[in-house]
Order: sequence, then C-alpha cells, then structure tokens
Amino acid sequence: MVLSIEQDWSRFRQIVKGKIRKELKKYISHDALLGKQGKNLVKIPVSQIEIPSFQFDTRKLDGVGQGEGEIGTVLGKGEAEGGEGGAGNQPGGHVLEVEVSLEELAAIIGEELELPRILPKGERDMMTGKAKYTGIYKAGPESLRHFKRTFKQALKRQIITGIYDPKNPIVIPYPEDKRYRSFKVKPSPFSKAVIILMMDVSGSIGPEEKEIVRLETFWIDTWLRHNYKGITTRFIVHDAQAHEVDRETFFHLGTAGGTMISSAYQLCSDMIEKDYDPNQWNIYAFHFSDGDNWSRDDTEKCISLLTYKLLTKVNLFGYCQVEKDHLDGRFIHDLRENVEHADNIVLSSLKEKEEIYDSLKDLFGKGK
Repeated sequence: MVLSIEQDWSRFRQIVKGKIRKELKKYISHDALLGKQGKNLVKIPVSQIEIPSFQFDTRKLDGVGQGEGEIGTVLGKGEAEGGEGGAGNQPGGHVLEVEVSLEELAAIIGEELELPRILPKGERDMMTGKAKYTGIYKAGPESLRHFKRTFKQALKRQIITGIYDPKNPIVIPYPEDKRYRSFKVKPSPFSKAVIILMMDVSGSIGPEEKEIVRLETFWIDTWLRHNYKGITTRFIVHDAQAHEVDRETFFHLGTAGGTMISSAYQLCSDMIEKDYDPNQWNIYAFHFSDGDNWSRDDTEKCISLLTYKLLTKVNLFGYCQVEKDHLDGRFIHDLRENVEHADNIVLSSLKEKEEIYDSLKDLFGKGK
C-alpha cells in the first residue's frame, strides 16, 4: 500500500513538473509567486490538473446516507454556505497550488532554457573537510558511542559468562563493552561564489522597470544557487552616487536623482578588491539600468573600469537594459561597440516581463 502511494505521488510530481515546463515562460514573468516563497520552497499555482475525488452516485438512491430513513422520504435542499451573489452558469477557475523546491525549479529552468551547467573555476584548488564514519573503536567520546554495538557486546559477554537470565533480561554494559564510532575527514572540492547585483535608482526608473529587475534577479539567484553549494549576495544601488544596501532596501528604495553608472562599477570593483580574491571566489556581477547615463565622459569611465578592473576578475558580467516607454538608452550600444567582444560579458535588453525568459537564456547561455 505504501509503495503504491509513493508511486502515485511520484506520478503526480511528474505531472506537475510537466505543467510547469509547459507554462514556464508564464511562471518566469509571474510576480505573484515571489510572495509565496518558503525557506527552500516556492508555491506555484498550477491549473487544469484534475484531482481524484469521491462523488455521490445519483443513480443509486438506496437511502438517506446518514441516520435512519424510510423509502420515499423527500429530502429537502440544504442551505448553501459561504459565497455571495446569485447562481451562475460558468465553470469555476480552480487552481491548485503545489510546492516545488527551488532546486527542482532551477533544474526545470536549466532543462527548458537549455542552459549549460556552470563549471566553477578554482574548484580543484579549494578543498573543504567532510566527516565520514569509517569504523568502530573501543575508545572515544561519549557523544560518538554506538549504543547498538555497545548493547550487543554487553549481551555477548553476559551470555558467555553465564550471568544472562532470560527471565530477568537486564543488560548493563561494562566500560570494556563500550564501542564508539570513528570518523575520517575526507577532503572534497568546494567553490565559493558571490553575486553582486547593481541597480540604477535614478529618477528615470519607474515601478514597472523595478518590478522587471526584481523578477529577473530572483531567477538569476535561483539558477546560481543551483550551481553552488553556498553563495553570497551583495546589493548596490546608484543614481549619481553608489551605495551598498541590504536586500529589502534594494527592492523597495524609491527613485530620484541623476545617473552616473561609473559610481556603481567603481564600488563593485572596490568590493571585489577588498573581499573576494578571484583565485578563490567565483564572481558574478549584474547591472540593471534604463541606459540613460549622465555623460559621455562617465560612459568612457565605465568602459575603462570594465576593461581593466571588472572583466579581468569576474566569471560573468551581465548588463540588462530595461527599456522605458519603448525608448532605447544609449549605454548598451556603447558597451556593444567597446566591450562586447570579451568572452565573459553578456548584454541583454528587455521591455516587458515576458522577455525575462529570453534574457535569462542570453545571460547564462555560455555557462560561465
């Protein structure tokens, strides 16, 4: 019975994953599910999955169903509970919410977008210790005592010495009966990674553009966490000046002021220089802006910082230009002319949430 239930549950999970794959583009641009995150799970609304249920067979009216009754007793209609308004003639839009782990979700994204697996740099050079229990010893700390082995050893001793009484089966271990687990530290590869997210919060950025950034950074974070055991995220916002902020501020800070993109790139470079040795860290930097920089001089400074500071240290630098009112900011064109030839920079532009799907494929299509 248990095996049958597990098989049914496994089939149901496969159906759910199939539905998610089929409508992945819609889910990626769906901001509602971001508010339904648990620690490691996200609730996704999946429609049109029929769930088996018991129904009363009206063709076999053999009784009242509850309590005593006579054949021919007329049953009155019960009062409806809940709901407002009159009767309708349209089917209800029933939606089932299913919990999917972020790990599963990232795997589905990788398969459907055909994203290559990221190969962390420096993985062979960095090792971490992992304890593995390898045997049983006669000495050790009490916290590692193997109770089953200890009991068996004490029982064996009592039987051999003839003091074991089946009618009074009390087994008291002596110190020489105690057995302890032993462990060995096994070195295993480990890669440290950091995501540095930068966002333009100047006066030209509107709430719709910020919502696109919020969605895309969620999926970026989900995909990178799928590729690394542990990952650190840092947040930078900028107008004419750049500041490091926490996650909450990053997504809810108001917009105002002018735009000097170089301030964010300089802060990002300083952050890497201070805290993240490129030989030990896998570094991913992403910048979101509408592309309207203050001056040509500042754009040239950005190109210089990218060429000589950032691109020499990061695994991947992604620039996403969020267009506003179908206006095309100049900054992405300047980057295409000057730094797009670099192997570890990806440029992407999008005007609406539905384009996040293709933008993710642009960003991680190289598997950096």
